[in-house]
Amino acid sequence: MAIQEITTLSTPQRTMGSLLLFSRTNNANQPSLSTPSSPLPTLSKSFMRENIKKSEAMIRKWDPSNPSMEKFIAIFQENRKEAKEFVRCVKDLRRVMHLLISEHASSDQLVLGNKLMKIAMKRLEKEFFQILSSNREYLNPESVSSGSSRLSRSLSFGNSEDDEEYNNLSNDDDAPMSKVERVMSDLKLIAETMISSGYGKECLKIYRITRKSILDEELYRLGVKTHPSTHAINRLGSEALEHQIEKWILAAKIAVRSLFRGERSLCDHVFSASETIKQACISLITVEGSSKLFKFPEIVAKSKRSPEKIFPLMNMHETISELWTDIDSVFSYESLSDIRVQALSSLHKLRDSVQTILSEYVMSIQKNSSKTTIPGGGIHPMTCSVMDYVSSLADNSGALSEIMAEDQETIATRSPFPESYFDSSAPNSSVASRLAWIILVLLCKLDSKAELYNDVGLSYLFLANNLEYVLEKASTTALKLILGEEWLSKLQNKVKLYAANYESVAWSKTLSCLPAENVVAEMSPGTISKCFRQFNSVFEDEYRKQSSWVIPDSKLRDEIKVSIARKLVPAYREFYDSYMTVLSKESIDFEVLARFSPDNLGNYLSDLFHNTAAFGHSSSSTQTGRMSRCL
Repeated sequence: MAIQEITTLSTPQRTMGSLLLFSRTNNANQPSLSTPSSPLPTLSKSFMRENIKKSEAMIRKWDPSNPSMEKFIAIFQENRKEAKEFVRCVKDLRRVMHLLISEHASSDQLVLGNKLMKIAMKRLEKEFFQILSSNREYLNPESVSSGSSRLSRSLSFGNSEDDEEYNNLSNDDDAPMSKVERVMSDLKLIAETMISSGYGKECLKIYRITRKSILDEELYRLGVKTHPSTHAINRLGSEALEHQIEKWILAAKIAVRSLFRGERSLCDHVFSASETIKQACISLITVEGSSKLFKFPEIVAKSKRSPEKIFPLMNMHETISELWTDIDSVFSYESLSDIRVQALSSLHKLRDSVQTILSEYVMSIQKNSSKTTIPGGGIHPMTCSVMDYVSSLADNSGALSEIMAEDQETIATRSPFPESYFDSSAPNSSVASRLAWIILVLLCKLDSKAELYNDVGLSYLFLANNLEYVLEKASTTALKLILGEEWLSKLQNKVKLYAANYESVAWSKTLSCLPAENVVAEMSPGTISKCFRQFNSVFEDEYRKQSSWVIPDSKLRDEIKVSIARKLVPAYREFYDSYMTVLSKESIDFEVLARFSPDNLGNYLSDLFHNTAAFGHSSSSTQTGRMSRCL
């Protein structure tokens, strides 16, 4: 929509042919209240002169430049009956001037009528400004919305087009109008009168200046100012940036759903007589403020990326997505298309930035080249940070799902997972696949970290500990619903496998020191003594070594200790009980040879993996009273 059209409709200096020009430029979208639907009958010059004279008396009475008017009096506020008559006189004058142009173009009455019309328009300009500036509290978005709805319903049962403008201008005791409805009706009436008289440009200018200043002030209070540069955003700390984004989210919701919508409703109502002026009006008022509002997310999206920045970016993306229906509705005019494009551009930039951050985050896990091992095979800091990050992403799965929606159709064709690892055809698989992929990259990196341990048993314990942490985090957060029970079950089996591998590698040598049941009866006292000494040495070495190993998860710790005890203690008890009598008969000091009783053995095992166990010999007299916590 071009503003030039408005200039065509009205110019600052009127000629006698301006009304004729206006009547010819009216179209279906710009109904003229003065243009007759059928040819006008020929009227006598005296009749037209009489109408002009009647209008002249009323118009000159309220001439704003009249020296007799010491103080400006707003007719629409002080004397609504007089205002009603003033508008009627302007309408009558306009009709007569149309007739004069077509039938008596050289008449001196047309010159007079043109002068009177200019005076009347000056009065209406001042009335229009007065109503707008003094009734700001009644023209807030909520009041405008309700008032516009009521007026629309009442007018749908109104009178003919000729009488409608007068019925809108009621006396205080007439129609039961609220203050808001009366103000809106007055504005609409003045706007229609000025537009139909060829003064739409002047009316639009007053409205734009007044309403834009009010809107800009409200946006400023919400924090919508000149948008910062990318450099300024990069200098902000994470907390400061999050605070700015939180303010923007609040401002965006209020601005779109309240301020901009209210301005659109008021503008549509006041300038309903002209589609061209209506679109120009809302564009001139809202474009600057809305551009500042919707440019901010794009600037943030283009600024320096970091993993933690993904969450405020997703919040902004979610906000624009939630507001899109309102944005599309409020800024639906072609003159406002740039605003829709800007909002959509910010939405796409935010989406691209989130996806890039996720890709870069996965790469950072893959590139982690630290060679430092975690003492005791404990939880790697990378495991904690990645799972905290992934669980936070799961908490924002709604926003992430919308961002990942475009990937949904291509997931099956480019899924990087082994077929047995993850079912990418599951519901919400776009988010689930992305989160499962991050965890899989973590697990692969943990495999490489495990290889840094010289002890194979400790490497398996490290994997069991870290996978158990992953499992616990996934089971107690929103990840459980996203990844599903099947995924968790597979990971649980993996934890059990690593735990079993640890037991097999770390305690196989100790178990191998105990003879098989079928050879026990054939062993000589010397061989038995050798077995006890060998068992003592190997068990002490393993215990001393593993006393610094840790299993942070209490459930996994108990399960592993119970499993070891069930394999080791009964076998050792069988061996111990079988040869205690034999060695005693050979006068061998059995208590010195068998340093560990079966109960002591269980107690030593129970002290493992707390990172507090210390190996030391305890006599059977001090240990027999302790109950094994493993059996």
